[in-house]
Amino acid sequence: MTWFEALIIGIIQGLSEFLPISSSAHLILTEKLLGIEAKNEPLVFEVFLHFASLLAVICFFWRDVVAITKDFFTYLRKKSNAHYSNYRFGWFIILATIVTMVVGKGIEEIVDDRITNTATIGASLIVTGIFLILIEHGISPGTRTVKNMTWKDGIIVGIGQALAVIPGISRAGSTLIVALWSGLAKETAVRYSFLLSIPVIAGITVLKLPELSNFFHNGMWVEVSIAFAASFAFAIVGIKWLMAMLTNAKLTYFAFYCIVAGIFVWIFLRDTPVLPS
Repeated sequence: MTWFEALIIGIIQGLSEFLPISSSAHLILTEKLLGIEAKNEPLVFEVFLHFASLLAVICFFWRDVVAITKDFFTYLRKKSNAHYSNYRFGWFIILATIVTMVVGKGIEEIVDDRITNTATIGASLIVTGIFLILIEHGISPGTRTVKNMTWKDGIIVGIGQALAVIPGISRAGSTLIVALWSGLAKETAVRYSFLLSIPVIAGITVLKLPELSNFFHNGMWVEVSIAFAASFAFAIVGIKWLMAMLTNAKLTYFAFYCIVAGIFVWIFLRDTPVLPS
């Protein structure tokens, strides 16, 4: 993998991580089309890029992260009503994360090797496009905020997030649609969706941390650094872009893109083998 290929992958990962177009699908398709394989450790490399995106969302929502963490532990000590709302929200994030891990593992075992098949990716992108159309035109945002959330919301949104283990199913799209479907207000649903990405990506990164050293031992520190920086910078762009799109009701553009991309993959890239590096 050259530095230019690393830059391309970093940009694609950063932009697609928080846009509702499935970052995992775009990474897999990019690697297939360009014949890129990160020294036989593609999954670990992708996890490293996800970590860059994690830092981006933490930087963007740092006030929320600090407030929720502080209020969560303050309430445990003082039982103060002033900290109760964020305390509850913290538990809903924990609940959804646990559900995501359990259900996601089950989905991976069921789908097995077909999970990275281009036919699966194509079909999943089309499903994501339909999700986005429903968010904008089929589901009216609810009015419930954090104060009105229940444990059922955590389970439902956790299941929605777990679907994103299938490349082509957007994590942002699936969590938003189930959150809105359960009656959450758009602002609450968006905040919940972004903050839920933090523990999931962090957990995966920690598990793969020992393996990340292989890239540096293999002399890939320049390529990895370039991809990491690009992923971080463009993840910030992706977050701002999605927030603007949600505010201006422009998700139909992403829906159209996902459906067209899914049809293209299904017809022209179906079962395309990975090219030699």
